[in-house]
Amino acid sequence: MASAAALAALASAKRLVPLFDRVLIQRAEAVTKTKGGIVIPEKAQGKVLTGTVVAVGPGSRNSDGQHIPVSVQVGDQVLLPEYGGTKVELAENKEFQLFRESDILAKIES
Repeated sequence: MASAAALAALASAKRLVPLFDRVLIQRAEAVTKTKGGIVIPEKAQGKVLTGTVVAVGPGSRNSDGQHIPVSVQVGDQVLLPEYGGTKVELAENKEFQLFRESDILAKIES
C-alpha cells in the first residue's frame, strides 16, 4: 500500500501535463539493502535505469499539424539512458525526470 506522501507526490505529478512528445517518469528506487540485510553504501549502488511513466504529452506534430501519438502510456515500465532527462521536483521532495519519447530506450513488458 502506498504511503500518504507517495500519493500526494503522484497527485501533484498528475497536475503536470508534459507538452508534445515529452514523458514524465519516476525512476525506480535504488537497492539499498541486500536480501541478507547488508546495507549497500551510496557510492556502491548502481544507477537505476528503469522507471515508471507518470504522465505523457499528446505527442509531436507532423508537417500537416496532426499529432503523432506517443508509444508509451501512464503506468508503463521503461528503460532509460544513464544520462539525460530534466529533473523535476514536486511535492514532498519527490523527484521525477522529464524525457523526450525518443530518449526512452525501451518499454519493459511484464
